[in-house]
Amino acid sequence: MSVGAMGVFDRRLLLAVDARGYGSADTARQREIQTVLPRLLSEAAEAAGLDRASWVRQPAGDSEFAVLPAGSDEQALVEPFMRRLDAGLRAHNRDRVPGARLALRAAVHFGPASPAPNGFAGPGPVEVARVLESDPLRRALAEAPDAALAVALTAPVFTELVAQGYTNFRPDEFREVVVAKKEYRGRAWLWVPGYDVHALDLGDTEFGSRAEPGSGAESGSRAGADSGSRSAPDSGSGPRTGSREPAEPSAPAAGGGDSATTNLYGTVINGNVVFGISK
Repeated sequence: MSVGAMGVFDRRLLLAVDARGYGSADTARQREIQTVLPRLLSEAAEAAGLDRASWVRQPAGDSEFAVLPAGSDEQALVEPFMRRLDAGLRAHNRDRVPGARLALRAAVHFGPASPAPNGFAGPGPVEVARVLESDPLRRALAEAPDAALAVALTAPVFTELVAQGYTNFRPDEFREVVVAKKEYRGRAWLWVPGYDVHALDLGDTEFGSRAEPGSGAESGSRAGADSGSRSAPDSGSGPRTGSREPAEPSAPAAGGGDSATTNLYGTVINGNVVFGISK
């Protein structure tokens, strides 16, 4: 086996979760979140048949980044794990006042991740972290007041798993959005249990709608439908290119003399014949 300068190339299944509102919570509340979060993740993993003890985990109070071992069941992490995590959160939140409820954001990615001196390096960990912290995912959870979980799947996970029918999810249960966070530009698919994610107000995060420069949105699955239909507003300096309307008549010449304006309507058949001339 050939080994490059960076070692053996490997793709891993990556999970990142983060609790909402941890920074504004008091010490007692923060301690509760740190106690409940690992328990709920372990219960969800056990219900999905995943060996959480084999995960390489980087906990950080209200969050966790986990690298699953090679060959881990992607289907199990995407569906039964997330459904069980949502059920566990709802059970925990039952009979609690809104301010005491626990809500999580979660992101799943499958990509390159190599062991490094202080954890893992490579584009995979960076991508899942950026998606987890993205504005669309944060806003999805904020716009769903009774939701306990908001999930984002990256392109490899959604397109190769959900879209191909390897889970019981319907693809239309997810909403494609633009993710632009720090140096990262990409897309993700959001799911909020108990909500129609397409009805949530996520602002200008819909894939194909006013994406930031460099986001690559024009290459997405909706780009073909959107291109040309959401072009920039007219500057007012001249007629729109390709418009079906005739150009506005020219203003009369200065000086008060007689002037004539000719508008041409119709189709040019050849260089010498024009149909539909009006004056």
